[in-house]
Amino acid sequence: MTSRETKKHTKHASLIKPLGGDYHRNEWAIIGAPCDVIHKLTASINEKIGSAFKIGYLDAAHKAPAKENEFFSSFTDKIDYQSFNTLAKSGQKQSRKFFNDLDILLVNGNHFVGDKQIVIINETKKDSLSKKLDRLTDIKMILLERSSDDIHKFIMPLIEGKDDLQIFRLDHVDKIANAIVKELINDSPPLNGLVLAGGKSQRMGKDKGALEYYNKPHREYLADILNKSVNQVFISCRKNQDELIESRYKKVYDTFDGLGPYGAILSAFREQPNHAWFTIACDLPHLDKKTIKQLVTSRNPSKLATCFHNPETKFPEPLITIWEPRAYPILLEFLSQGYSCPRKVLINADIEEIEMQDPIHMLNANDPDSYEQAKKAITKSSTSS
Repeated sequence: MTSRETKKHTKHASLIKPLGGDYHRNEWAIIGAPCDVIHKLTASINEKIGSAFKIGYLDAAHKAPAKENEFFSSFTDKIDYQSFNTLAKSGQKQSRKFFNDLDILLVNGNHFVGDKQIVIINETKKDSLSKKLDRLTDIKMILLERSSDDIHKFIMPLIEGKDDLQIFRLDHVDKIANAIVKELINDSPPLNGLVLAGGKSQRMGKDKGALEYYNKPHREYLADILNKSVNQVFISCRKNQDELIESRYKKVYDTFDGLGPYGAILSAFREQPNHAWFTIACDLPHLDKKTIKQLVTSRNPSKLATCFHNPETKFPEPLITIWEPRAYPILLEFLSQGYSCPRKVLINADIEEIEMQDPIHMLNANDPDSYEQAKKAITKSSTSS
């Protein structure tokens, strides 16, 4: 017996995978009826909620259409939208990138497997459905063409005891659409906080996170006020800072070395890819609870990120930003193209950008002079109040 046979070998790193299916985080396969019935239902759902949410549809053709051109791939800007055609066959694990901007993906379950299922009780597709029971892993809805007495017997064991199962008439599109929206809202990614304290503070000459404006290290002060508005707060730092940073908060170590804040954000998503991350730089002496609450209240999970507009730079401010899980693959994509600037990602993405009520909270202190100015202003303000 060789050592290869006796010793267990783990080839791959243990990573947390994104929630959802192969195509999207919030993925609904509609199955159990002819394709024309599914097409009609998805169109009706999109008509009901498509103005408020970005809805996508995944389907397959029953026969191959004539090729539009002889190019292997072609991209056409059609003014109101873009069209991309390719002869390439992407693998199933590569499909999420096509639907990353969506809030909801509706799937023709006759052709594709979906993470959650809506089963239509239709007699003409009864036999076909009975052969696809392996696709029915999480039935959320049963849609009846007549009455609940018609639910197929082979479906009953799959829905027994399911507290979240809902049963509607097929023509009650309002109820169906509202149930999908409710599920979307309930599954909104939880929000973590991340204080970015892993910089080398070269201009300041000392650790900016350790400076005190309010009688405690500023990274702890920021973590404390952030903690009131998020699920959990973490301190982002380099591994070699571990013994230098004392904190009651858990740490996220940089696993993307040499990338500054960009690497810190990626490291946080690597740690918890199914959470949104509220990132705050540790050199913001004037940031307060009110400003944090303003951004949390304005959060739009349908966007890649929610951030403030910086009136000085005229650009989005990347280091007081809520990054949604859909930002993770985009950040990685920009990195693969040689970019490590979070502001560049925000400028080129669909984001929620808001005006800060008082821009002084955006001012940073990254050298001794600005530190002294900020400390004097804070002392004067606390004395006068």
